[in-house]
Amino acid sequence: MKIEREYEVQQALFSAGFPVPRPLLYCRDVTVIGTEFYVMEHVQGRIFRDLTLPEVSPAERSALYVAVSETLAQLHSFNVHTLKLTGYGKGNGYCQRQVSTWKKQYERAAHREIPAMNQLANWLLENVPTNDNEEYLIHGDFRIDNIIFHPTEARVIAVLDWELSTIGHPSSDLAYFTSPFFWPQGVQFLGNTSNKSFADIEGMPAFEDLVNIYNRCRGVSSQVHDWNFFLALTFFKLAGILQGIHARFLLGNSSGENASIFADMVQPLAENGLRLAKREKAAVQLSNSTGELFLLSVKGQRVLKQVKQFMQQHILPAQQEVSEYYTKYENSPLRWKKPLVIDKLKELAKSEGLWNLFLPAVSGLSQTDYAYIAEETGKCFFAPEVFNCQAPDTGNMEVLHMYGTEEQKKQWLEPLLAGEIQSCFCMTEPDVASSDATNMECSLIRDGESYIVNGKKWWSSGAGNPNCKVAIVMGKTENVSTSRNKKHSMILVPMDTKGVEIIRALKVFGYEDTPHGGHFEVHFRNVRVPVTNMILGEGRGFEIAQGRLGPGRIHHCMRTIGAAESALQLMCARAAQRTTFGKKLYHHEVVAHWIAESRIAIEQARLLTLRAAKAIDTVGSAKARKEIAMIKVVAPRMACLVADRAIQVFGGAGVSQDFPLAFMYTAVRTLRIADGPDEVHLSAIAKMELFEQAKLLSKM
Repeated sequence: MKIEREYEVQQALFSAGFPVPRPLLYCRDVTVIGTEFYVMEHVQGRIFRDLTLPEVSPAERSALYVAVSETLAQLHSFNVHTLKLTGYGKGNGYCQRQVSTWKKQYERAAHREIPAMNQLANWLLENVPTNDNEEYLIHGDFRIDNIIFHPTEARVIAVLDWELSTIGHPSSDLAYFTSPFFWPQGVQFLGNTSNKSFADIEGMPAFEDLVNIYNRCRGVSSQVHDWNFFLALTFFKLAGILQGIHARFLLGNSSGENASIFADMVQPLAENGLRLAKREKAAVQLSNSTGELFLLSVKGQRVLKQVKQFMQQHILPAQQEVSEYYTKYENSPLRWKKPLVIDKLKELAKSEGLWNLFLPAVSGLSQTDYAYIAEETGKCFFAPEVFNCQAPDTGNMEVLHMYGTEEQKKQWLEPLLAGEIQSCFCMTEPDVASSDATNMECSLIRDGESYIVNGKKWWSSGAGNPNCKVAIVMGKTENVSTSRNKKHSMILVPMDTKGVEIIRALKVFGYEDTPHGGHFEVHFRNVRVPVTNMILGEGRGFEIAQGRLGPGRIHHCMRTIGAAESALQLMCARAAQRTTFGKKLYHHEVVAHWIAESRIAIEQARLLTLRAAKAIDTVGSAKARKEIAMIKVVAPRMACLVADRAIQVFGGAGVSQDFPLAFMYTAVRTLRIADGPDEVHLSAIAKMELFEQAKLLSKM
């Protein structure tokens, strides 16, 4: 390709806002460096040579591939006339020309007869798509190692290497980009160091999901026509390229260390292309489904399916037994213990690998994956504990995972992850307004190699559980900082330490919430713990809290969606069963509207929750603060309203112990305080919105 064409296409794309490096100048004077050349702006970012992205987490791997799929869709959405690139390529007859071009190149470079290449070439020539007149700008070599990503975000900031770009059929780029999903077994991907198949890489989105994202972004049909042809063409092209590299190696014109082994890859790639070409079209056609906006990884899909099956087969059938246990021991100390069936279910879930799903570093799941899973577990009040995904332990485990020392992890995190012990979190205080956490008065005073803890805490969830062995306590430390946000610290306090007193169980609208381990008032009177129990360091309590309040707190919102779904299901069932004034309840317009409004509200809250989860996956909790704050307001409000409507449909039964609605309403109403008052979140959202709007105005 003449380099002026590369310069021309990058100029056009940069002007249109597509992510390419800014072209700076083109020099036709060959006397300067011995050839024509162009200069483009340096783009600082990340380039991945291995297509499996081993350097990043599974969650980021998924987000990066999704970003690439969206970028390809953006490229293929341009009108070549608007770009002023109508003379850039012939367009019409592109597929026919591609087959002929690569056939000739292969024949010139071939050093031995490979029947599969000849057969594949003939098949391609006989099966050129009837619609071979598409005119879109295509890249020609669109793969992830030709992409520059943002240094810290899952965002494409530049697409490189436009040497093979032209006007042609966009499906050729799409097939080339997704070809690793169809790679022949036993042949290593280009640049890949893993022995796993591409689809089995943790966090790798499903092929169908990437294509659905691409189609949705382009606004085109979810079915790709002539998909067999474009996959076969991709492997024919790759085989031809590798044959050419090997031919140059034999002539001494290629110094690449892998050039000598490429010849051995030509035949298996050609045979794979031939197999794909001759497969039944239905086998490689894409689903007509448009898919979800926020997609699960391959592993996320598998785990969600397992969780749903586990819920149906084991957890939901056990609900009555668990409820009967807590009813039987309502006034007994045994109410703080767990019924035996829960312990059995936990062992079963652990044996099936459905354990610690909330923690990406352990589970390999993204927050987006876990959003769907947590919603499922939210449909039953004890389900999260069965998977060791219950609050407050999830948040405490995240704190220890992110900020704990190796000693702290060994002593407390490991048994928590194993489900051998449980924990509580002591932050809120009865004597101060806890909506402003800087009001906390509990003191942590250094005394030699110890800290002495004094103060009162309440709403310490799970403190009454006999298996609760440690508390994370937030208190004020004496340090020189003048900042209100750097006067508090977090410290680990074993529950059997002298001076730790469990005062009373607090009731929530009359409920003790025994399945959750209760909510207790706990006093600390001259409690002495080692200096090594301090987490991260003095004055860093709010820094830890912010880390904990990201994924740890959004889990509540995820589960709340599931609770709302259960309430709506109960509402619909009741409306279909009961008759008033001569007709079923759902025939009354007001009830029908409640059902419709509830469905709308749940869907809206789910989308916002998934958006927050994806933001955590892609840019981190700190940059996702606005999305997190919004869902903390939206999810509990929505669930309260849905539960309230369901209660109204049930009438007197709705506020009784015979149905779960009253308890459900109690739990979700509490979240509007427990996760920080709505008013605090609203103020934070407004502040961030005003700042963002001011930035936009300054750029206008």
